[in-house]
Amino acid sequence: MTNLSELPSDLPVPHDDGAADHLIGARVPHIDLRSTADRMVNLAAISNDRTAVVYCYPMTGVPGQPLPEGWNDIPGARGCTPQSCAFRDHFEQIKALGAQVFGLSTQSSEYQGEMAARLELPFEVLSDQELNFTRALNLPTFEVDGKTLTKRLTMILSKATIVHVVYPVFPPDKNAEEVIEWLTDNAKWRC
Repeated sequence: MTNLSELPSDLPVPHDDGAADHLIGARVPHIDLRSTADRMVNLAAISNDRTAVVYCYPMTGVPGQPLPEGWNDIPGARGCTPQSCAFRDHFEQIKALGAQVFGLSTQSSEYQGEMAARLELPFEVLSDQELNFTRALNLPTFEVDGKTLTKRLTMILSKATIVHVVYPVFPPDKNAEEVIEWLTDNAKWRC
């Protein structure tokens, strides 16, 4: 059985394919996204008043259910649970730096809700199931089992603009630490 909380040591490392190069300086689109707190969240409105960290991930698995065939062989696919747990574990540090954390995937809010409750996430996870946010920003994606999934990347938003992007993210369990370092070194971007 797959342990979703552990990263295999032989995961392929994703390479920067340039698919996120256009994001720095882009305006955050005014799109409402369903959150695991059962409300609609508009990242443009939130990030206009407060710095927001949005980590995008492909999909989380469910304990006891198999991952898609070949999942571990797709560079950057595996590691959504460790990434989410890292943001959970560093949530207070990021909050102390003046930022609000959100996870985002193309999974349904109901699916995300199970994961958020199981992992005891202290922040909301947003569903872009209709791909409106993904398409508006032309976020990098890939296809698995007929589903469009967002490639793993993290955006820091300030004044409704994307001011920093981590892409590709690897290893995913260290992403929250990268964000803390960037927020610490770049206080000028905090709202």
